Amino acid sequence: MKLSLNWIKDYVEIPSDWEVSRIAYDLTMSTVEVEGTTQLSEKFEKIIVGIVKEVLPHPNADKLRICKTDIGGEIKEIVCGGSNLNKDMKVVVACPGAKVRWHGVGEPVEIKNAKLRGVESFGMICASSEIGLSELFPTTEEAEILDLSSFQIEAGTSLAEALGLDDVILEIDNKSLTNRPDLWGHYGIARELSAFYNLPLKQITSFEMPSVPKLNIEIKDTAQCKRYMGVQIEGLSAKASPFEIRSRIWRVGMRPINAIVDITNYIMLATGQPTHAFDLDNIKGHIIVRPAEKGEKLLLLNEKELTLSENNLVIADEERPLALAGIMGGEKDTVLSKTNKIIFEIANFEPYGIRRTASQFEIRTESGIRNEKGIDPERCEITLSLAMKMLTELFPQMQITGFCDNYKEALEKSKIDISLEWLAKRLGKNISNEEIANKLSRLGFDVRIEEDVMHITAPSWRSTGDVSIPEDIIEEVARLYGLENFEAMPITTTFESSINQLEIDIDRKIKEYLSFRCGMNEIFTYPWISEEYVKAVLSNTDGMVSISAPPSPDEKYLRKSLLPGLIKAVADNLRYFNEFSIFESAQVFFDKFSKSIYDEKESLPEQRKNVAGAFVSGYENVNEIFRLAKGIINELPRYVHIEPITFEKIEKPIWADNVVWLNIMQSGNKIGNFALLSRKISLDCGIKNSAVMIFELDIDSLKLFPSRTNKFVQLPEYPLTSRDLSLLFDLSIKWEKILEVIKSKNDDLLQDVSFVGEYKGKQIPEDKKSITFKLVIGSLKKTLTSNEIDNCVNNIVKRLQKNLSAQFR
Repeated sequence: MKLSLNWIKDYVEIPSDWEVSRIAYDLTMSTVEVEGTTQLSEKFEKIIVGIVKEVLPHPNADKLRICKTDIGGEIKEIVCGGSNLNKDMKVVVACPGAKVRWHGVGEPVEIKNAKLRGVESFGMICASSEIGLSELFPTTEEAEILDLSSFQIEAGTSLAEALGLDDVILEIDNKSLTNRPDLWGHYGIARELSAFYNLPLKQITSFEMPSVPKLNIEIKDTAQCKRYMGVQIEGLSAKASPFEIRSRIWRVGMRPINAIVDITNYIMLATGQPTHAFDLDNIKGHIIVRPAEKGEKLLLLNEKELTLSENNLVIADEERPLALAGIMGGEKDTVLSKTNKIIFEIANFEPYGIRRTASQFEIRTESGIRNEKGIDPERCEITLSLAMKMLTELFPQMQITGFCDNYKEALEKSKIDISLEWLAKRLGKNISNEEIANKLSRLGFDVRIEEDVMHITAPSWRSTGDVSIPEDIIEEVARLYGLENFEAMPITTTFESSINQLEIDIDRKIKEYLSFRCGMNEIFTYPWISEEYVKAVLSNTDGMVSISAPPSPDEKYLRKSLLPGLIKAVADNLRYFNEFSIFESAQVFFDKFSKSIYDEKESLPEQRKNVAGAFVSGYENVNEIFRLAKGIINELPRYVHIEPITFEKIEKPIWADNVVWLNIMQSGNKIGNFALLSRKISLDCGIKNSAVMIFELDIDSLKLFPSRTNKFVQLPEYPLTSRDLSLLFDLSIKWEKILEVIKSKNDDLLQDVSFVGEYKGKQIPEDKKSITFKLVIGSLKKTLTSNEIDNCVNNIVKRLQKNLSAQFR
């Protein structure tokens, strides 16, 4: 949210010599986070107002003219191609050193003195788009120069001063405002600064409504609409609003439209209360606030047509819906160029319904953002006062011909009783009762002390859920006192026993193993996934949870497997890398619902924790990445302390290659899958020339050891010797069988055996393969002789020859 410091100063007199950095710091420390400040005048440095004294033709260009321009006691010749240049016209001059955007596009460029078609030109006469003011001064053609002749300004005046743009814009982090609906307007922030600095706050003068007929407005759902003020006004027009109004709403990010619409936006930005104007000529009968009918259509101002349901609240007339309540008006009721009669709406809506509807239709508006925070209904009164003041000033001839204020149940203000002893203990600071009462009173709280109890009544603007418990009062006192003024104190606590959270630890251990030891890169994907990838990888959406308000139309399902998101990440990364390995550990969701522990009315889908990984390389390396991936999975139990993992072929995953696949087992139960992604699915997902080896494990199914299973093994005192052997075996013989034969005899000298590689090709018979493995030989009692080592190796070779018909190459 953007705020104008000059606008805030309308309500609280902040000393002019105070640094902006001080105000931003104090706001951040006490109320809301100020992300940054922008000095508007810096954008208009070396840009001034000039008065054209004479317009001469250019000798060498038909479309250019030479303007003799007064820039403040000095006449300069400026070459310009503006279509609307006239003598005595007040124009914007960018002097040398100023920065503008040529024709309103591209990055700003620095203006320099230059020759244009042989004529020296001082600076540049600018169009509004070239200095970023096209929304304040819209043009009908590209060559139209900004005309400031209607402003009472002297030549040489800086543009920022001439247009009142010598202002500071505060950028507020919206997340810091979520629980403070009272701060979504300049008046609310001014009230906070008034309390913090103990400065007087200017009150908005109340408006006395004249005696007029009661306007017929019907509320059919008082739970969704708690208050509705309507004012019928005639004698208006959709003329342009005064420059000061247009300038203010533009400075904080909104586009000026016409006087009626600009006033509705101005009031919202001032008070934080959204308002709306309905063209009275487009209303059939009277206004009705009601739930929409199922299947009812509504065309919004942004030309988006909605199909409504009973959960959506609308503002309607007797024939059709006119607006999506609290969010956006309809296209048919909008203020048009011929509008002269309106119904001015100031309404208070239930926030959860507004948020639900806005999320359902993916509509984010300034009105919706404020209404979904929970605005207090009492604010409607100051909003009405400000609106009527502005409208009567701008349209002196206007007439109020009808009024209603439907407010059946007044807001109950929050009341909190606090023990003074408890308050002092929780604050941890000796602050007198008088000082506490004074600080709270400045915030609008009513404070009364009786014996050892402080009775506090919150103001209406803090009674919509923001302040409701004693801890909220402590927060108010502490932030006004200054959080930085509290000394840090150690927390007194006693740890009586350790907690072994195996389920929590295993996830971190798996991540550390895959990333640190295996060199894989961790990724994070959204829990909602594209339907395109779901159908490509899993073939259907059976058992998946659908989202009622998805982030996009094709992402309406929560994942029941990590694989669609993982494979999408593979496809995205293949644009930059040919070989890589990635993994993700995250929740998956199933269409089996259980009651929420937080709200018995809500149900939550079943959730489980999975981990999935992908190894990517060219198809010529498929054997290597298969062994790499299998080895990583096989060694997982050793590093995360779980029961051993085995591989079996029981049920082929739907996404797997017909040959290269395995089920991952633990204690006889299937806990995951490991396979080469099938060629068809690879192509469907945009993966053309790469092999993708994938695994997915159900972390919640893993059986954990209750404690570490590592054992100390002493380093050998005597040297070890390694020998690499390459032998030929039949194609059908697996490494698992070879390893079993090598270890079939209890040979004290054989310390370790490891697989090195497999080779098929030239110099190897077609029905054979060459297996290379490493033997580690040594004794724990002495240094071995070469004969003892050779005997150990020969015995192993003989066993392999006898049992598996092994041959030397």
